[in-house]
Amino acid sequence: MTKKVSIKKNLEKIVINVGLGRLRQQSNFEEKSLPEIIKELALITGQKPAPRQAKKSIAGFKTRAGDIIGLQVTLRGKRMEDFFTRVISFVLPRVRDFRGLDLKNVDTGGNLNIGFREQFVFPEISADKSKVNFGLQVTAVSVFESRDEAIDFYRSIGVPLKKSNKENT
Repeated sequence: MTKKVSIKKNLEKIVINVGLGRLRQQSNFEEKSLPEIIKELALITGQKPAPRQAKKSIAGFKTRAGDIIGLQVTLRGKRMEDFFTRVISFVLPRVRDFRGLDLKNVDTGGNLNIGFREQFVFPEISADKSKVNFGLQVTAVSVFESRDEAIDFYRSIGVPLKKSNKENT
């Protein structure tokens, strides 16, 4: 008999980030692309994203203080649990050439980081209807003190982590 592990008790929150970097260079970005990205990110997460602004101007990146340079969504509770289950069950299997997440994706604090190059791996988004292409970063913030505890937890809830070199021998 296996014991059921609670996602809510072991994860504090899930943070989804979208960097707008190169997309900002497009003409009519604020009027056309940004609302489309906000709409699709809200569809994926079930929550409206908060815009993140540049704190200071950087000429090399063509940004001014106050420009929107990213979007962020923080999920907690039931939404967090539903989103994480969806990512494990539906989204990761849809990633092209997916062979498991590398153990490097779990940092020393036990947080799991997953990057997606495009939003089309989420079943809510149709590649035919979408007008923009953007990547997103999903970070699951855990309550664990050590990396090994977190890796054991992620494996117990079904996160497809690759085997380490120690486990192969």
